[in-house]
Amino acid sequence: MQIILMEKVVNLGQLGDVVKVKDGYARNFLIPQGKAKRATDSNLKEFEARRAELEKQQAAHLAQAQDRAQKLEGFMVQITQKAGPDGKLFGSVSNVDIVDALKAQGFEVAKSEVRMPQGPLKQIGDHPITLALHTDITTHITVSVLGAAA
Repeated sequence: MQIILMEKVVNLGQLGDVVKVKDGYARNFLIPQGKAKRATDSNLKEFEARRAELEKQQAAHLAQAQDRAQKLEGFMVQITQKAGPDGKLFGSVSNVDIVDALKAQGFEVAKSEVRMPQGPLKQIGDHPITLALHTDITTHITVSVLGAAA
């Protein structure tokens, strides 16, 4: 299916690119989320009429993400969980726990922006975590997991 990208999509293209993707990817993900539209003549004309507005919106989102990244870079957040004597947690620290801890510190971060490639944290200690605030902007924080007596 031919689609017009309404914003930058990782590994696919930039704003305004007309690309061919699988039908299911377009119908089930890109179009419902507003990331793309079908590449019909009327949609192409409408896009060209709104192109400047969309580019301005995208630049504003990028600037906001850069500002958030500067504030969060190198930030350390502490999370206390019950742990055994060997340092293993009863349970784990997931992206939801990290978002809640950041929200308590006054930072707005979405659950989907927290990148945990090794999965949830299951040991006490300091763990580096990456936040993907925009398709072009990532920042690094440290999550310090403290153990509480069971």
